[in-house]
Amino acid sequence: MSAVVFARTLSVPWSSPVNARAYEPPNEHALSLEGQQVVAARRREPAAFEALVRRHQTTLYNFCLRMLGQPDDAADVAQETFVQLYSHLGRLDEQEPLAPWLFRVARNRCIDLIRRRRTVPLQLPDESGEGGLTLEPADDDPLPDEMAERADLQRLLSAAIAELPPAYAEVVALRYAGDRSFAEIALILDVDEGAARVRFHRAKGLLRRHLRASGEKPQ
Repeated sequence: MSAVVFARTLSVPWSSPVNARAYEPPNEHALSLEGQQVVAARRREPAAFEALVRRHQTTLYNFCLRMLGQPDDAADVAQETFVQLYSHLGRLDEQEPLAPWLFRVARNRCIDLIRRRRTVPLQLPDESGEGGLTLEPADDDPLPDEMAERADLQRLLSAAIAELPPAYAEVVALRYAGDRSFAEIALILDVDEGAARVRFHRAKGLLRRHLRASGEKPQ
């Protein structure tokens, strides 16, 4: 899925206005490369927008795939996220990194889709106890971290993540597929960093139990 494909499938014509700001930064060259691309895309320069898509498309698509478990749904959500990016260019702060905004939009769209699929509640099973850690007993099953690094185990890990409650699936997907730091995850999910780490730890425990229960062993 290339940046050109995303760009060509946008529903907003390139010639349409995108609510451009009434001012430009006083020193555009002081911006990061991404910030300069945001400003250029705001001027409706297609190459600049395609560069932004190219910069983020792989991690964003992988995050959506881990959340949803279906390639077509993941591609649709990723594309919708970039469409929303294009329509919001005039409202973004070019001095801020773009990834947290993109992941927040994609995360919300993924949860909306999951909510339409499921009838169970989407909140954390034990929100009040998020401040404590529960240690998992030692065992010989592969750790989710090890599975994330091995291509032959990606299918098992993706299936396991898709079975998690969304509040846990999103933190695992952001960490493994989105390659986000815990500080970034906390920003995206609007929680403190400690809560993000605890949620990730608990999600890993749920993943291990799911992998054991599935009875599937890596080849």
